[in-house]
Amino acid sequence: MMSVFDQVIGQPAAVATLRNAAHAANLLVSGSPLGDRRSAMTHAWLFTGPPGSGRSVAARALAAALQCVEDGVGCGECSGCHTTMAGTHPDVRAVVPDGLSIPVSLMRELVLRSAGSPANGRWQVLLVEDADRLTEAAGNALLKAVEEPPERTVFLLCAPSTHPDDVSITIRSRCRVVQLRQPAAADVAELLVTRDGIRRDDAVWAAAAAQGHVGRARRLARDPQARARREAVLSFPRKLTGVGACFDAAAALIAATEEETADSVAAVDAGERSALETALGAGGTGKGSAGASRGMAGQLKELERRQKSRATRAQRDALDRALIDLAGFYRDVLNIQFGGSVAPIHVDTAEMASQAAARWSRESALRRLEAVLACRTAIEINVKPRIAVEAMMLALWKG
Repeated sequence: MMSVFDQVIGQPAAVATLRNAAHAANLLVSGSPLGDRRSAMTHAWLFTGPPGSGRSVAARALAAALQCVEDGVGCGECSGCHTTMAGTHPDVRAVVPDGLSIPVSLMRELVLRSAGSPANGRWQVLLVEDADRLTEAAGNALLKAVEEPPERTVFLLCAPSTHPDDVSITIRSRCRVVQLRQPAAADVAELLVTRDGIRRDDAVWAAAAAQGHVGRARRLARDPQARARREAVLSFPRKLTGVGACFDAAAALIAATEEETADSVAAVDAGERSALETALGAGGTGKGSAGASRGMAGQLKELERRQKSRATRAQRDALDRALIDLAGFYRDVLNIQFGGSVAPIHVDTAEMASQAAARWSRESALRRLEAVLACRTAIEINVKPRIAVEAMMLALWKG
């Protein structure tokens, strides 16, 4: 029988902690003596780890185990497990930010709803993905709830680290931290084969190219467009032959990420606008339709603001994926130069990496890698993407 924790790959220590917590929670719900498991369960959890480590997967697996109605520890087969993993359980509310931040209005609403009694008699769960995007006010609203939690409410937060820039010290101090690591490429490949039915050769290649990121590996294995975008990014190092070529490469990369973003959000944006216009009575001719039209303008403006924020975040994420691929190439060059024994990230560019390793000095290759990482940092602190990418391309050309 498949457990919900089977999806948390390459994290044996974390899974052991979460299984113990689920067992203790089940004993609490059933009224059984806790014994030596009394300290295993707590009301607030913080899942940390690098992108692709499975923070949200681990958090949702714990949520499913808390709602499990079969054995109470995440059987993976019952309605509680299925609805939680599918995102439809009435007592599990997930915050998955698609914009630049999580606003205080949304957090207050969810905290208020999570304070009620669970519908199925087990637990109310509030799962916040990317808790590092909480605004200061939203963080304060969450802190109040975490400080005085209802009896059957559990908070599951996901963030890159416990650094104060990601999660406030006061919230961190009230959470049990579960630290996750980047899963090995072999573990990711095995998951793609067993769960998604992907050919082993394709799974092994995609897992290595995605550098252990499960979601990215699945996209690379299944989506020809994702593979084409990756190939285009990895062609840049040999195209940087002058200043003009650097600006052309920067423009091409920005244009590609904008196109990818437009494709991913266009349908969602159109659906949201249509639904809002229908809800506000657009096109009506009856009494009061003129007033409804006047009131619609403000609502549509707010919707457009949210959609712009989502598009900006989506473009930054797409650009970051490209930069990670590019950083992987320069890492492969350094690995060759230092005679490292680890496998290359990009097997299909091994020849180009070998040629670059013979042509560049170690210091030059390292400076190029640092330029890519500096570009990622600049974009994180809101430097205009085009400016940051142009500066990076020039640094890559100069070496």
